[in-house]
Amino acid sequence: MPKQFTFDVCYDLRAHQVDIYNNTAAPIISNVLEGYNGTIFAYGQTGTGKTFTMTGIEGNEEHKGIMPRAFEDIFVNIKGDSNQTQFLVRASYLENYNEEIRDLLSKNPKNRLELHEKPDSGVYVKDLSYYAAKTAQEICDVMSIGIKNRSVGATAMNAHSSRSHSLFQITVERSEIGADGKQHIRVGKLNMVDLAGSERIAKTQAQGDRLKEAAKINLSLSSLCHVISSLTDPKATHIPYRDSKLTRLL
Repeated sequence: MPKQFTFDVCYDLRAHQVDIYNNTAAPIISNVLEGYNGTIFAYGQTGTGKTFTMTGIEGNEEHKGIMPRAFEDIFVNIKGDSNQTQFLVRASYLENYNEEIRDLLSKNPKNRLELHEKPDSGVYVKDLSYYAAKTAQEICDVMSIGIKNRSVGATAMNAHSSRSHSLFQITVERSEIGADGKQHIRVGKLNMVDLAGSERIAKTQAQGDRLKEAAKINLSLSSLCHVISSLTDPKATHIPYRDSKLTRLL
């Protein structure tokens, strides 16, 4: 019996990176600039092109991914805004490796950071680095540093398999004078996530560290699926956000 799946949109081999961005990501960027929170993540089997879709190829205009295009979009919109509006753009970059949070922009990216929670602002990572940026290129430079620090490893299915989930967060603070003559601040956060690939151990032939990584990857992806299922189930009474650090962060 064949399985059936439903999709909002399907892209074939003729689709370009810019098509994916304009149709899926651009509306979310617009919302973030208006003070809403947005999340974009790539999910799928190892080797299917998630990292390529999210980050693309550095220096290649046609193959630029969602992240660098989003950076450009944010600053184009900021430049086009009125002189009455001021912006502050900050970026952070972390990875969730074996259920450990690591700061990809730190001088010691292997150090483990702790997740905490505040009643007013929610979940946050203690001691995570934040960089203020004034141009899209500055954020691209931050991204490049983080990519070099990411945990990757070779498996039988992918020579450069991402062994962690990475989360690049941009915070856009917008300050403007309202109709009442007073200063008003809106804050939007954009989470861009490159998930590690789901994988079957038999196919990747994982052993040792790769096997341990695969088990943690599949466990956190399973938790993410449970959260999404619960969010879309009208009968659900509990959303299991706390089942993994990945779902707590998102």
